[in-house]
Amino acid sequence: MDFLCFTLVPLNLLSFLSRATVPPISMMLRSNVTPATLTRARRRLLLMHFESGVGHIGGNLSALDAMLIVFHEFLRDKDLFILSKGHSAGALYVALWSVGRLADEDLKLFHKDHTLLAGHPPAAGIPDITFATGSLGHGLSLAAGTALGMRMKGIDARVICLTSDGEWQEGSTWEALIFSAHHKLANLTVLVDHNNLQGFGSTAEVASMSPLWNRLQGFDVDVDVIDGHDAEAIRAALQRRGERTRFIALRTIKGKGVSFMENRMDSHYLPLNEEKFRAALAELAWP
Repeated sequence: MDFLCFTLVPLNLLSFLSRATVPPISMMLRSNVTPATLTRARRRLLLMHFESGVGHIGGNLSALDAMLIVFHEFLRDKDLFILSKGHSAGALYVALWSVGRLADEDLKLFHKDHTLLAGHPPAAGIPDITFATGSLGHGLSLAAGTALGMRMKGIDARVICLTSDGEWQEGSTWEALIFSAHHKLANLTVLVDHNNLQGFGSTAEVASMSPLWNRLQGFDVDVDVIDGHDAEAIRAALQRRGERTRFIALRTIKGKGVSFMENRMDSHYLPLNEEKFRAALAELAWP
């Protein structure tokens, strides 16, 4: 049975929808990510989540460093970024804000009624978001198929996909890995946000895949294991390109930058009350 889904979009939904054209990625506010860039983004992420009263903050903070570097320093006009761990949509929206693709008034609509800035990326309406994701384990399949399609059409472009570590407990993710390795998709780079925590506990307790990178190396792909909060290490890994799919395991800290959220299971779900929001901002002082 087929279903049709219609979405009614208010005329004033997002500020960028009223713009005559959306500039190409090459016209984004390009600059190297500095400590000040990261602090600014972390503070804006916390404000956005606090104002909306929603959680999933810890996994957003663990992935934000890499997302900022991808958008500020690596994406070209035809390149695509696919966020497989859709519950970190907040970090994606803030990264787009950081490079001028979303405005402050857009972020104020995060998680509100009738918004496109939902808790998971939307299927349409935001030019820089190609797929709705968040049903975990599907993003890498979308990325692999897109990368193969680009190659078949002779499109010189790169697909960068960010997965969670918990997603590697999903069979569909391993099927996408087999597909990527078989087709030697050198235009596909996969980032793994390896913060060791997921919805029901640590990844080791729920279904251990440790060390994940050793398992990945058995599939004829290139694998880097780096500190996911070291900007230079992230840059160097993203710059490396070969003849096979590249996986970059980012060893990250859930809730990075806020001491009472770091490596805490509750940072996966809980929103910030005003007291904790103010305390978090106090910790994120300007460098």
